[in-house]
Amino acid sequence: MNCPKCNSNMNEVEVNVQGAKNKALSYQCSKCDYFEFEPKSSKKVVEELRETPLKIKQKIVTLSQDRLGMYFNNNIVRSLDLKRGEEIYVSVPDKKHIVIEVRS
Repeated sequence: MNCPKCNSNMNEVEVNVQGAKNKALSYQCSKCDYFEFEPKSSKKVVEELRETPLKIKQKIVTLSQDRLGMYFNNNIVRSLDLKRGEEIYVSVPDKKHIVIEVRS
């Protein structure tokens, strides 16, 4: 494939996209820095990222006396459609994970 800007040969490069296991195929020109992504592999990466669960860094806060807690970010509230007073189920499957389940 030739570069549309300078007509040089373009290199095929597999690009890692943060948060995706699939790689996107990119065509890159080493002379003029032009690049474009191959549509089929790009679409796979975008679909994979859409399916990726929401992941947000949160801080643990002191609620009162010796109790700890955390506030839910607006994105989490909106994503799970949480309402005030709604009950959730919390489980601890191991020392590195907390699972919060919302039942409708």
